[in-house]
Order: sequence, then structure tokens, then C-alpha cells
Amino acid sequence: MSIRLYKSYTPGTRNRALSSFAEITKTKPEKSLIQKNHRNKGRNNRGVITIRHRGGGHKRRYRTIDFGRKKHNIEAIVASIEYDPNRNARIALLHYRDGEKRYILHPNNLLVGDTIFSGSGISLQIGNALPLEEIPLGASVHNIELIPNRGGQIVRAAGTSAKILAKEGDYVTLRLPSKEIRLIRKECFATIGEVSNNDAFLVQSGKAGRTRWLGKRPTVRGSVMNPCDHPHGGGEGRAPIGRTRPLTPWGKPALGIKTRRKKKASDAYILRRRS
Repeated sequence: MSIRLYKSYTPGTRNRALSSFAEITKTKPEKSLIQKNHRNKGRNNRGVITIRHRGGGHKRRYRTIDFGRKKHNIEAIVASIEYDPNRNARIALLHYRDGEKRYILHPNNLLVGDTIFSGSGISLQIGNALPLEEIPLGASVHNIELIPNRGGQIVRAAGTSAKILAKEGDYVTLRLPSKEIRLIRKECFATIGEVSNNDAFLVQSGKAGRTRWLGKRPTVRGSVMNPCDHPHGGGEGRAPIGRTRPLTPWGKPALGIKTRRKKKASDAYILRRRS
């Protein structure tokens, strides 16, 4: 992927940096693999806002992604590379030999026309999915299962990959993109390679309207609110927050407070916490 930079022709093009979409080979999605996608805009079943700053945005249809890769030992040809509005990674459309079509996350350097497989005992090429115990040390993998046969749950964002560090007993040691080092069962599947669109972090909207198209609403700082609206509010002019530490609008500690549940079951598998 590459980034397209703009000159300052208008206020909206100043500081704008967008994806060039050079790798996209097809613009319309596969009809059999799309479905309705109702977004709840941060509201719960009673219509109460539980997550602020969400709403609006362009309509999206959900592309059904095959995170499980359970069609084992059946050849699949990469038919196209497409844009997915629901994630920052690209997706690849596979045509299987038995006639079925499925979407997967597009690995970097996987081209249209390439052949890939999933299953045990297959070759170690980009895009193939196989158990962690069969992937050599030092290899980069993505779309990793946490529980066997559940489907890939981690390392799915654009440009991410995990590295296999060691194998011992029934577990494989991986270094995740967050620098966390953890154990995962050797039977869990992973896909070889890195997720595509690794320049996604360089994208800059350039204007507020483009951010609204993505379904993000404005964020107001607590320090400019009234005391009845936020713990940081009140005071004359530009006042400090007036508390010993930053707080959420509901008075809970914010900025750096650990939110992970203590004594979580998966703590036993984490060798080193994320930095």
C-alpha cells in the first residue's frame, strides 16, 4: 500500500493523507458474502448512549470474513483484493475448487492468481493457514486462534503480525504486536504472513467532515464544560482540572488506569505484559 499526499488547494486538502488504493482490484463486493449491518451508534437496548461520540456516517454492508479457515486441503485461488469499510485491512476473495467463495484477510504480498491452502501438512507460503506447531520458529503469523476451532481472534489489524518465539510441550510462545508474550495451544491455527495495508496508521482525514463519514462524532474536552457536566469543568478562563488526577465524566480514574480484570483466567498464559 502507499499513501497519497495532497497539496493545500483547499482547507480540506491541507494535511490530508489518504490511501492510494493501488492494490484494490475490484470495487463491488461479492453479493453472496454481504449482509445487513445495523450499527447501534453507541446505544444499548433502551436507546441510552453508553459509548459517546458515535453516530452518523456512511452506510456499510458487512462482508462475511472466514476467520476459521476450516476448508482444509482444498485449493483456493485469489480472485480479487477488495476494500472493506468495516476494518482497516484489505480483504481477499477466494474461489475454491469446489465452487465456494469466501473472504479472508489479505496478507501482504499475496497477489491475484496465487493459490493458497489451509490444513495440516501443507507448504509454508504466505496466506496458508496451519497449526502453530507446524510453523517454524521466527515466522510471522496473523489471524491467530486463542481456542482451537474457534477461528482467528487476535492479530487482525492492518500491518500487524506476531512472531513465534518458542515451542514447549502443548504450547507455543508468541510475541504479539503489543509486545506482549503469551502462550497459545499448539493446535490453534494461524495464517502465515503479515496483514496488508501496513501504512494505515499514516492516514489523516484532513477535515472534520471526513471523520463524520466514518461515524465518529465530535469530542468535547471536559475542562471546557461546566462543573455539573464533568469533574474537570468550571473555573474562570482556562483553569486546570482542579483534581489530583484526571477523571472520567462519571468520576472514575482515567488515563493510565488498568481496566483488565484481576485474576483473569488467561493470566496464567501471559509471560510478559504488553508495554
